[in-house]
Amino acid sequence: MPNTVTADMLAEFAAAWNRHDIDALMRFMTQDCVFETVGGPDACGSRHTGSEAVRTAFAAAWKNFPDAQWNNGRHWVAGDRGVSECMFTGTAADGTRVEADMVDIFTFQDGKIRVKNAFRKQRPALPARA
Repeated sequence: MPNTVTADMLAEFAAAWNRHDIDALMRFMTQDCVFETVGGPDACGSRHTGSEAVRTAFAAAWKNFPDAQWNNGRHWVAGDRGVSECMFTGTAADGTRVEADMVDIFTFQDGKIRVKNAFRKQRPALPARA
């Protein structure tokens, strides 16, 4: 990977999420990466540190929402920081659905993602499709 992150690289990262391609996602991350989730018991949601913990947390998104997609992405980079905006959609095991705007704020190091901090609008689950 190049030593500088670009908006195109963040678009490729988003495409890997939509393919549910954990190996591709992890190639974008540093070994000491950090993932802060949209929900959890802490002010940051839940914090996962290190590539194995982040891999497990990333994969949980598809376990919780097997059809998860991050659409209509918009990405930008300013130095060692970046942002991705999108619409998250997914169906839970009970059939309820999530459709909500979200944003990831990134910190980069040596051309890779060091921190992925995820935020999503809090919205009640939508009913299962009939």
